Amino acid sequence: MLPDYRIDEDIFRLYPGYRRRLVLGQTLRNGPSDASLIAALRTQESALRTIVQGNPAAHPPIAAWREAYRRFGARPSDFRSSVEALTRRVLRGDSLPSINALVDIGNLVSMRFVTPVGVHPIPTGNAALRLRLSAPGDSFLPPDGGPAEIPEIGEVVFAQDHSVLTRRWTWRQAALTLTLPETTTVFFNIDALQGLSDDDVAAASRDVTDLVRRYCGGQTQTVVLNAANPSWSPSSN
Repeated sequence: MLPDYRIDEDIFRLYPGYRRRLVLGQTLRNGPSDASLIAALRTQESALRTIVQGNPAAHPPIAAWREAYRRFGARPSDFRSSVEALTRRVLRGDSLPSINALVDIGNLVSMRFVTPVGVHPIPTGNAALRLRLSAPGDSFLPPDGGPAEIPEIGEVVFAQDHSVLTRRWTWRQAALTLTLPETTTVFFNIDALQGLSDDDVAAASRDVTDLVRRYCGGQTQTVVLNAANPSWSPSSN
């Protein structure tokens, strides 16, 4: 049984127009990426260098995320959204490392639409997965094995109970949320602020679905969470 998934009302109140499109993948076959998927990554890197000219911070979709971070007290120059960090790396001329098929698919679609696309294995436990503001008692285990961190007050976090799975919205995932070669069940979180149209969000989720089916098999389900539809019970589908 998969946990419920919901976005708290505070997020929509503070960030009107925010949406999170979910692609749930199950019974997947992960592992090293096929040569054609790696080639698609390289092609998209070249395309991104054409799409984003000059300072990435001034590119409208990235600028929107920087403003969102400022609103919950995170300095964008210190804590960059995942899409800005990815874009800056590519614009430096670096080739993204191929991690595994699921992670590579997330990076590919993130570059294509210049929006955060996170890949999260489903954690154990029945408690709901929530995108919410931080709460007393929250704790985050960083992916580098460092000591537990306490999120800042008012920080946007993705959590299960008091276990924070992602800090600062899309900034950094916890150690227990790494997508590994043996991972078979994940959520792709496709995040959209007001600057990204519903059509683009839907197209991004179609791309994720098509790529997952091509390279990882399994079954997928898709839903969009917004102010009118803030929660989902995957087990009921």
